[in-house]
This record gives sequence, structure tokens and C-alpha cells, in this order.
Amino acid sequence: MTFTVVVTDRVSKTGLVTLDADDRFSVERFGHSTSPGFIEALTTADALIVRSATRVDRELIDAASSLRVVGRAGVGLDNIDVEAATSRGIAVFNAPDGNTVAAAELTMALMLSLARRVPGADRSIREGNWDRGRFQGVELRGRTLGLIGAGRIGGEVARRAQAFGMTVLAYDPYLAPERAAELGVDLVPLGELISNADVISLHVPLTDETRGLIGAEALGRVKKSAFVVNASRGGVIDESALATALVEGRLAGAALDVFETEPLQSGSLLRQAPNLVLTPHLGASTTEAQVGVARQVAAAIKDALVDGDLSAAVNADRLG
Repeated sequence: MTFTVVVTDRVSKTGLVTLDADDRFSVERFGHSTSPGFIEALTTADALIVRSATRVDRELIDAASSLRVVGRAGVGLDNIDVEAATSRGIAVFNAPDGNTVAAAELTMALMLSLARRVPGADRSIREGNWDRGRFQGVELRGRTLGLIGAGRIGGEVARRAQAFGMTVLAYDPYLAPERAAELGVDLVPLGELISNADVISLHVPLTDETRGLIGAEALGRVKKSAFVVNASRGGVIDESALATALVEGRLAGAALDVFETEPLQSGSLLRQAPNLVLTPHLGASTTEAQVGVARQVAAAIKDALVDGDLSAAVNADRLG
């Protein structure tokens, strides 16, 4: 039997070598879900692999009458209607480990960009200026990092921050005290973290509980000298409230890799806010991470189709 796997969103070909090299699989690649032939191929596909550009909504799922498995080459599932897939008996897989280091390293890069004012200094020198005094920064050493979420990525950020000489606080209702001790972080209530951190870094999924978690009220309690970094999910920070805090000088700076609406809209207040570093959702955009997430999701799909192993599916407990 040959299984048809449709791949879109430029998933790493290297990471899918286990499928390409197996005669039991026929892999069909498309640059995007709008590419000619994509929907036609999907109607007979056993599996679909995507990154973040393709929205696997109910309409798309209904068009794929033979679909048994959906794989997301990444962590988040914001672009996949898991409920619609579950109602059709379709297993949904992600790759929770493949981009951990990439996201943690980007978080550190954003912190350092804020602390040392790198983006503004770069723009200034390209404009013909040489204004060293204007871009005096601060050191991370001796400062307090507040992690909101200390799972895989948050834990890696903690280790790197400690190497820079930072003290790390963490707010995470799901983190066991034993794990906090292993990471060398102090578990504290959210309000205490917000009030005491010099850098607040978010590492949580977007849920009903986390949507708008850092809003006007929380931003009203942060230190005026603090930085806020979000490389997790757009919507966790109230973008309007953040822009206002920056404009009014109630926050030293912020860095965002993710946004409520992506791409960032032309009319967004963030585009005009000062002391704000913006990157276009680069958290998993390293060669190593893209190979890693593709490899992980390919292995899960192979196990599901060949052996019927759905244990790694995010909806495994709801599949009949």
C-alpha cells in the first residue's frame, strides 16, 4: 500500500527524508495552499504536513475526504482546527521539541538587542551618524529575568540567562517545585514577577487564560526601566496597551516576534512605537530547527500510517 503525503509551506526537504526514501510513501510538495493542484492533491491524501502559513480549517478538512493525519512542523497549533480534525477522526501531530533551542536563542538575541540598543544604533550609523552617547545601554548581568512560562523553551532561556549572570523568577502554574529547583529559578506569583523583573519574557501558548495576559493593568505595574519580550504567541500581550506604554515612556523597551495578526498590519500602532524591536515570527527560523521539526513530524506520521500508532497525537485521547 502507498500512502500519499501532501506537503506545503516549504517544510524542510531534508527533514522529510525518511518519507522520501520509503517506497510506501508518495510525497507531493506545494509551495503554498494556493498553489495550483494543491486542493486536488489533498482530496486523495492520507496525510498533510504544514508549517504556519496554511490554515487547516474545517473547509479544508472537509475537502480532504481521505485524510487521516495532519502534521504541523512546529509547536503551535493556532492554524489548525483541532476540533474539526478530531470530529473527522483525523490525528493531529506537532513537533514540540524541534525548535526549542532556536526559540530560546532568538529570545536572548531580542533581550540583548534591547539592552544594547542594537537596532537603533544600526539605523543611526547607516544614516551617516556616529552618536555613541545616544546609544548607551545596560548590562544583563545582575538583573532579574521574569519568565512567564518555564517549559521547554522557557527552561532553555533560563539556562542562558543564568550564564549571563541574571537571577531568574518564574511564573508557571504547571511547573513542579522540583523542576524549578533543577532549573535554578524561583517560582513566584504573576503579580510579584511583573513588579520585580527587569526583563519579562513570555513562553506560553495562546489560550483563553493567556490571551491579553500582559495588558494595561499589568503594564501599569512593571518597572519603568524594564523590558518586555514576546517570542511565544501573538495575543498574549495587548498590543495597543503595549504601544501606549512605550509612547508614554512607562516602559524602557519591548521586543516582539509574534503578533495578534500576522503579517503585522500596516495600521498597527506598534509600527510607530519607540524603543520597540520587531521581527517577523523568526522563532523557529533556523536551518537546524526546520530540519528538526520536519524530522519529528515525519516520524510521527510514518508511525501513524504504517503502524497505527497515534500515541503522540495532540488529540489522541479523543480519537476512537
